[in-house]
Amino acid sequence: MFLKRRFYVLLLAVAVITGLGYASAPLFTVGRLLTAALFVATVADIALLWHRRAVSAERRLSQRFSNGDDNPVTIQVESAYPFAVTFEVIDELPPQFQRRDFRWLCSGGAAVLAAPVSAAAPASAAVTMTYTLRPLRRGVYNFGHVIVFASTRLGLVERRYKCAAPCDVSVYPSFQRLHQYELMAASRHLQEPGIKRVRRIGRNTDFEHIRDYLRGDDYRTVNWRATARTGRPMVNVYQDERSQQVFSIIDQGRVMQQAFEGMTLLDYAINASLALSYVAMRKEDRAGLITFADTVDTVVAADRRSGHLNRLMETLYAEQTDFAETDYSALAVAIGRHINKHSLLILYTNFMGLVSLQRQLPFLQQIARRHRLLVVFFADVELQQFIDTPPRTAEERCQQEVARKFADEQQLISATLRQHGILSLLTTPQELTPSVINRYLAVRAV
Repeated sequence: MFLKRRFYVLLLAVAVITGLGYASAPLFTVGRLLTAALFVATVADIALLWHRRAVSAERRLSQRFSNGDDNPVTIQVESAYPFAVTFEVIDELPPQFQRRDFRWLCSGGAAVLAAPVSAAAPASAAVTMTYTLRPLRRGVYNFGHVIVFASTRLGLVERRYKCAAPCDVSVYPSFQRLHQYELMAASRHLQEPGIKRVRRIGRNTDFEHIRDYLRGDDYRTVNWRATARTGRPMVNVYQDERSQQVFSIIDQGRVMQQAFEGMTLLDYAINASLALSYVAMRKEDRAGLITFADTVDTVVAADRRSGHLNRLMETLYAEQTDFAETDYSALAVAIGRHINKHSLLILYTNFMGLVSLQRQLPFLQQIARRHRLLVVFFADVELQQFIDTPPRTAEERCQQEVARKFADEQQLISATLRQHGILSLLTTPQELTPSVINRYLAVRAV
């Protein structure tokens, strides 16, 4: 049992009136009567709430959460009291969210996340509350109980109900928007925020069908035999080459420990690699995975059979790292040992400067001699925001010049990679997934 604020306010008022009775005798009598009335009302309130257990709550949520995305959670509170009550609902969230004041305002069968307040709910009714959680790390999240505080319209005491048994939820790499990226890739209009349109020309080796010539068609695709047979110009139509091996190679070293909006670059890379693998498999390519730091930790052979995406997801979910120093020589040896066929390799990494790239460049060149290598690294968003802020002092102006030098080095890194025949992609963390998919489609169409 918990005494509410209204009880203490009334008790204080009764005490003041009773105290004034020492100056005026009638007020002492009034105070005694009010004290008795408050006692009776409190006992009646307790009796109404405790004559039966009349409140239950259920939490409904998915067994898996998508990392970095909004995941819905629904709580339904049912009241069997024959009279109207007010509810204050608290969900015991996992400690990773660092929330201790997660309460709701209930009103008319709906709920809004709010400060610790309550509103009336009708008698013998159910109230449904829905909210979203955005996890920022993979792993197991432990939910506690749903705590419901019920009180009558008297509002003197409230009863605490502990409902909904604790449960665990596994947070996997981002999987919510996989179908969205597939549909956009299929319809050739990756035009969502951060997604750019590219022209995709089907000029690969896989023949699809023959059709009539249209103005603008490449004359090199004219099928002269079909033209002679039909008496009108006919052209061959080619489709994207199938069964290409696409490997996502994720650097788990310390350079990927940097965080943006609460998520590390490593988790952004893991989310992007899962989405890319999904799109590649739908494009009939085979998707594989390699993770490495000071040693090569995981190698998943390229495949596109049923169940392979789940295997990739489980592998990415279990990836752990101590952010050691990256060893590209070990990566080059592992690629030579495990990847025999010419493949598209997408390397997610980061460079602190041009000097760090030059140390790793010989190993990247060694990999690029046998495979098509795309190096994906990250633009420092906070650094760019600092550069764009108008300086207020001479010291800030000097700091901005130094920051601009680091930002220019990222462009120089990209140019250096291109000079050595290595594809590069400089992107921000929040635009990583659409940018990588868009670049994959562009490379695939060449």
